[in-house]
Amino acid sequence: MALVGSIILTLVFTGIGFGLGWLVCDRLRRTQLSDSRNAAHQLVAQAEEEAAALRKTAALEARDEWRREQAPLEQEAENTRRQLRELEARLQEREQQLDRKVDLLESKERSLIKGEQDLEQRETEVAAQEDRANALVAEQSKQLERLAGLSQMEARRMLIAELEDSARQFAARKVREIKDDAAANANRHAKNIIASAIQRFSAELAVESTVSVVSIPSDDMKGRIIGRDGRNIRSFETLTGVEVVVDDTPGMVMLSGFDPLRREVARCTLARLIQDGRIHPGRIEEVYEKACEDVEELVRESGSQAAFDLNIHDLAEPLLEALGQLRFRTSYGQNLLEHSKEVGALAGMMAEELELDASLARRAGLLHDISRAFSHEAGSDPAQASAALARKCCENPEVIQIIETHNQHMPSRSIIAVLVAAANEISLNRPGARKEKVEEYITRLRHIEEIVCSHMGVRQAYALQNGKEIRVMVDSDMVDDAYADQLADDIVERLEKKLEHPGQIRVCVIREVRAVHLAR
Repeated sequence: MALVGSIILTLVFTGIGFGLGWLVCDRLRRTQLSDSRNAAHQLVAQAEEEAAALRKTAALEARDEWRREQAPLEQEAENTRRQLRELEARLQEREQQLDRKVDLLESKERSLIKGEQDLEQRETEVAAQEDRANALVAEQSKQLERLAGLSQMEARRMLIAELEDSARQFAARKVREIKDDAAANANRHAKNIIASAIQRFSAELAVESTVSVVSIPSDDMKGRIIGRDGRNIRSFETLTGVEVVVDDTPGMVMLSGFDPLRREVARCTLARLIQDGRIHPGRIEEVYEKACEDVEELVRESGSQAAFDLNIHDLAEPLLEALGQLRFRTSYGQNLLEHSKEVGALAGMMAEELELDASLARRAGLLHDISRAFSHEAGSDPAQASAALARKCCENPEVIQIIETHNQHMPSRSIIAVLVAAANEISLNRPGARKEKVEEYITRLRHIEEIVCSHMGVRQAYALQNGKEIRVMVDSDMVDDAYADQLADDIVERLEKKLEHPGQIRVCVIREVRAVHLAR
């Protein structure tokens, strides 16, 4: 019990101690709060005094600043008012000028109205006089028709017909004089230039065929070429795409094919096999690969040599390879690489004679048929394909333009293009340059005659001298002497449009008058 009582007393005293401590702390807290409030009131009062002082200072500074800024603003406003007064004065003056102009325009308008009225009156009088004149003219025309026995329309038709005949005869004579004068001068100069270029240039004739001949040391080699059961010759023909012709001709074997490049590869392959003596399918394939590499090297060397011969040193590699392939391409039996070199050389010489850019002419002449190296890709327009290839290789734009206008596919815009076309015709039409089949030759001549006979007044036409001349027999009743010259021009124009012919065709129109009577 004593222990419990001591615990209770301890608790009571502890509670009393806590209560007294809380009261003391509360009293201290209130005292500190009162002191803080007094300090805050003092700070607020001090801040208000400082704010009032700052407001006064700011007001004084603002008043001073306003005084400083007011003077220039007032000066600017005064300037603006003065400018406005001057502008108002100018506007008033302009308004007065406009008023004067309006008065002047009104007076002119009144004058114009009066003039229009006078003109209307005069037009009325003129119309009346014109009606009277028309009536007089009609009456006189009727009197003339009665006196002449012809109507006005008939007389007009007769007059027009006479004027047409006279004008046609005069035009025909004038055209003949102009053409004769131009031909007398132009042909002389052109012939001199072409003759000089031909005299300076000389080249061998290069005619190709579809057969290559390979010499063999003995006829025993033919059996080795054929092989057991023909396996060697079959393997060779399958690999090269060329037909091997082994006949009774001693000391030779022929290779037949329309692709000269394949035929050259086959010839090199067969020559190596004959020289080596070992002929079997495996060896044929090995030698064929080596021959392909040799021919590719030959193609590059041929293209580079052709450009070097014409003093051209900056051609792109694809163009040089295409030139080399032209060595194995032909047209009408003519080697295209030799033809291109001839065109470049002749065009360059003629350009030198005319004091033009000879290097440009040689370059364009050499590349004018470059797409024929890829005959299977050229399509129907070799000139455009050649221009596309040159453009792809970043060739000179002038050279590309000349190639595009080759063969008259587009109108030429330079003298060099004309020289290249002339050099091309010279190279194509020199003796022995081209070979044609008899059927193609006859078809071409008949086509020329049919074109000429389609003209009105032509009775018969005869193609002579390998199609270089056409003699035209005309009906003398339908074609007079003056119209004969015009008919020849029409025939020439029709041939140029309908026929792609190498060189020139001479058109000779013959008109004869026959008087036939019968004696009985």
